Amino acid sequence: MLRLGLRPNDFTFPSAFKAAASAPPRSTIGPQIHSLAIKFGYLPGDPFVSCAALDMYFKTGRLMLARHLFGEMPNRNVVAWNAVMTNAVLDGRPLETIEAYFGLWEAGGLPNVVSVCAFFNACAGAMFLSLGEQFHGFAVKCGFEMDVSVLNSMVDFYGKCRCAGKARLVFDGMGVRNSVSWCSMIAAYAQNGAEEEAFAVYQRARCAGEEPTEFMISCVLTTCAGLLGLDLGRTLHAVAVRSCIDANIFVASALVDMYGKCGCVEDAEQIFFEIPQRNLVTWNAMVGGYAHIGDAQNALSVFDDMIRSGETAPNYITLVNVITACSRGGLTKEGYELFETMKEKFGIEPRIEHYACVVDLLGRAGMEERAYEVICGMPIRPSISVWGALLGACKMHGKTELGRIAAEKLFELDPQDPGNHVLLSNMFASAGRWAEATYIRKEMKNVGIKKDPGCSWVTWKNVVHVFRAKDTKHEMYDEIHALLSKLRKQMQAAGYMPDTQYSLYDLEEEEKESEVFQHSEKLALAFGLICIPPGVPIRIMKNLRICVDCHRAFKFISGIVDREIIVRDNNRFHHFKQYRCSCGDYW
Repeated sequence: MLRLGLRPNDFTFPSAFKAAASAPPRSTIGPQIHSLAIKFGYLPGDPFVSCAALDMYFKTGRLMLARHLFGEMPNRNVVAWNAVMTNAVLDGRPLETIEAYFGLWEAGGLPNVVSVCAFFNACAGAMFLSLGEQFHGFAVKCGFEMDVSVLNSMVDFYGKCRCAGKARLVFDGMGVRNSVSWCSMIAAYAQNGAEEEAFAVYQRARCAGEEPTEFMISCVLTTCAGLLGLDLGRTLHAVAVRSCIDANIFVASALVDMYGKCGCVEDAEQIFFEIPQRNLVTWNAMVGGYAHIGDAQNALSVFDDMIRSGETAPNYITLVNVITACSRGGLTKEGYELFETMKEKFGIEPRIEHYACVVDLLGRAGMEERAYEVICGMPIRPSISVWGALLGACKMHGKTELGRIAAEKLFELDPQDPGNHVLLSNMFASAGRWAEATYIRKEMKNVGIKKDPGCSWVTWKNVVHVFRAKDTKHEMYDEIHALLSKLRKQMQAAGYMPDTQYSLYDLEEEEKESEVFQHSEKLALAFGLICIPPGVPIRIMKNLRICVDCHRAFKFISGIVDREIIVRDNNRFHHFKQYRCSCGDYW
């Protein structure tokens, strides 16, 4: 056009700036067009051209040039202020968005729908609940509550500020909803751990005629972690395939994450290796999937592939997953070396999550004293997760005195958590120090701390069957008890001996053997063996860590009855098959 001698006008330059916004960050195309616009007299005076140039500089990361241009603009209209606000939100600078909004008011401008949405997004990003609630009142007063985009922003804001109930009130009051409305409500529930409510909204959206979108399916998939979500996750996978969105990078990443968290690492692998492109979430999901089952070798292999591919750099979550995998897989040297060099190699400063992982890594390897040294040398205050990892390791290896130190720190940080008291009591009981174990239990009772009862559950024919230790209330108890008695004889014939160390009461030896054989996971397993057809894996959820005796028993039973047994305890997955467990007896 320029070669033909045609003069660009105030419609040409905005289109050119929009194209330049997609150029690489170091490209000189945008500044060259800027110079030409000055030459032809459109900058900085023309507000239409100025706003396009401003947006281009923000989108290409040239913040100083953008701010300089904004300062030169003689006529800053609402579009210019909106460019500052929306780009600040996208770049993760919510405070700048809020400042720009008030700057618009001070300059005598009137906000529009884009301005209001940007403000809500900024409040969501900064978790400014009180400010956002006040702004909600302002938006209603000014009549913005009739706009579906503003209402969608409100739903998103309340969801991200951990107020799913308020998000639902806004959602239910909407006269008109679009696809973003449904997705925002699903995301609000998903972000707040309300999995059933999120799926219920998804079902309502489908009943209302909404077609599944990439974002909708991705959001619902994030709620499908755990064994109970596997069937739902498979259903959503089928919906994604039928809607031809399964190859979308966000849906594929969510599928890898869902299958990994559900313990189906083979399905996660199939999707991961078939998708044409991967982003950081995809890589992290696959490494995390291996970490869940303690497959450290494959986790490190995928991590190495990620580094070599150059597609994306690891972030702090990647390192958490890899160190966790090394901890659960027994690769102490590799995990600790990665922790020591993460800042030098990847520019990632260790966070509290990394310290918790490395304490767990060292503790599992029987290096509790070294783990304690790491805690003492931390530049930040140790958290509950850090001391909890040390206490768990001391319980595992019988380091009662160091365990007491960890427990006392935990009592200071969270005095009402029953788990820490119980773990310390169990540690003393395992060491035969019954007086101290009993004292801790009495102290819990005196101060009103109640222990959550251990339980296990199995889903069969859409019904959740819950079992507790020594539970006699289940309608199939007689059959369950008969099968356990039969299995006990078969296991003993195969060389199994009950580990009565984990019957944490001062009982006679024969009573202890009976005690450990009535743990909730054994009752759940017997029910699964009775009801679930051969060839179908038995999937058990447990709210506490599986004990050593149950773990040993499950290995024997998997071989005796030739069944695959999958247990998800509060720490990790265990896949039992043919007398072996995927964790390699290291958990």
